[in-house]
Amino acid sequence: MALARIIRDVLSSGRTHRYGPDRSQRAELHLPAGRPASGAGGTHPVMILIHGGSWRKRYGKIVMRALAGDLARRGWAVWNIEYRRVGNGGGWPATFADVAAAIDHLDGLDAPLDLTRVSALGHSAGGHLALWAAGRAKLPAGAPGAIEGAPRIRLQRVISQAGVCDLAGAYRELDSAVGALMGGAREQLPERYAAANPISNVPLEMPVLLVHGVLDETVSVRRSRDYAAAALAGGGEVELVEIEGEAGRHRAHIDPREAAWAVVTRWLSEPAG
Repeated sequence: MALARIIRDVLSSGRTHRYGPDRSQRAELHLPAGRPASGAGGTHPVMILIHGGSWRKRYGKIVMRALAGDLARRGWAVWNIEYRRVGNGGGWPATFADVAAAIDHLDGLDAPLDLTRVSALGHSAGGHLALWAAGRAKLPAGAPGAIEGAPRIRLQRVISQAGVCDLAGAYRELDSAVGALMGGAREQLPERYAAANPISNVPLEMPVLLVHGVLDETVSVRRSRDYAAAALAGGGEVELVEIEGEAGRHRAHIDPREAAWAVVTRWLSEPAG
């Protein structure tokens, strides 16, 4: 893929929608151009993108635009979400409430979306949030993002790229980032961690793809290995693909030219289980 195309994608913001009053409570909708829709009534399958960046305000949804552009060319409608992060009103519970609200906002958008085929993909801290969002039906009443009644959006598949799949395990490696998100350590806030930790809610009711680099210098591949083992032990449908060498570095996952992204696109081309 040419670098010029990636640059154009990064500069393309799609159409912005607000799901709340805060300036971070917005999302970009990217629609395929010139691709026939494959869903009923001329609609497109939907991919929700959730960016990473240690849940901090320094990073935003722009880092996912290259993937959004590639997905749109493959026929996906892409919902690239922003949310309040640590440093701009985020952390527990706002970050979690925002991600849930952004996903639910898809219901009712005036756009050609096939809401029976919605998937979620997140990188790094966004991988944590994607897996967490996929398990919202298991959250206790009153927890941020908990679903009351029928879900407005049902996720069909979820993908974690170099994700923080286990908050408690990651605290030993990313204590400042995880602690800032959660407001303290697990020992201090066990109920909060139980509601926020994806590994606490395995197995999910959908196929899960984990892609992680063996040499990841930011989030250890152990987080994905632990999640996969727990999910499989519970009877879940989960696939872990480990990327060797430099191709598995942390930020390689958000470059559509890299091997890690090829794993994702191949998996998405297969029928959902």
